[in-house]
Amino acid sequence: MTAAPQTRLLIIGPPGAGKGTQASRIVERFGVPWISTGDIFRANIKAGTPLGQRVSQLIEAGKLVPDELTNEIVEDRLRHEDVSSGFLLDGYPRTVDQVHALDRVLESDARALDAVVLLEVDTDEVVARLLKRAEIEGRVDDTEEVIRHRQQVYAEQTQPLVELFGDRGILIAVDGLGSVDDVSDRIFAALDAKLEPKTAA
Repeated sequence: MTAAPQTRLLIIGPPGAGKGTQASRIVERFGVPWISTGDIFRANIKAGTPLGQRVSQLIEAGKLVPDELTNEIVEDRLRHEDVSSGFLLDGYPRTVDQVHALDRVLESDARALDAVVLLEVDTDEVVARLLKRAEIEGRVDDTEEVIRHRQQVYAEQTQPLVELFGDRGILIAVDGLGSVDDVSDRIFAALDAKLEPKTAA
């Protein structure tokens, strides 16, 4: 399938859902850049940009990067030439305020998100998966209590976004359990169905 012009996607899912693996397959399939806020932060810090310096100072002080700065960094990234064919956002937006900030950036160029892929997974299955990973990688701090807390925080933060994107009719909920290939097949089938009218236009 040839990607439709300006295919703008977002992927969300709890820690351990395999989001990174599926994101890499989505960008390969649709030929769009993978825009991860974590990667943007690291790239700006490494390049010593003004934005990177501000982020570095916050991190060194043990503070969270505020929405305002995160919005600014993502807006800057979305101005780059390589997003002319679209993009896959990962890690942003995380809050309703960030969604509205993203809306304003995209609306300035008469754009909007086309689809939001939500990876749904059973919490107990993910906890078991992450505990196994922690054991293999020697992450002694990743206890079941800590992992379950992260899952709970994710659920609380994400629910408003799920409802918002659901109301907009662009949310695609995909079963994130099973083999990597099975999950990819579900994602691509759902995206093809969602984007088909746009492709044909």
